[in-house]
Amino acid sequence: MASADLLGGFAALLTTMAFVPQVLQCLQSRDLSAISLPMYLIFSLGVLLWLIYGLAISSLPMIFANSLTLALCLLILGLKLRALSRH
Repeated sequence: MASADLLGGFAALLTTMAFVPQVLQCLQSRDLSAISLPMYLIFSLGVLLWLIYGLAISSLPMIFANSLTLALCLLILGLKLRALSRH
């Protein structure tokens, strides 16, 4: 594996793992009042496009990281939408 791939893989791991505390807090507290719906919608679309780009260039770090990040973002979005539908 090239050093650029290792660097990309490590960067992808860090940026993806940055969402884990947010997801855990949302799941534990169920308080999503501070979560911005427009930000997560736009961010999720951006991550989806990065995933498509990663697939297009066959970059495993990009595919893995963006798949996981998208799943975490969609989980938060789902919790936010469910919370909004209850109000």
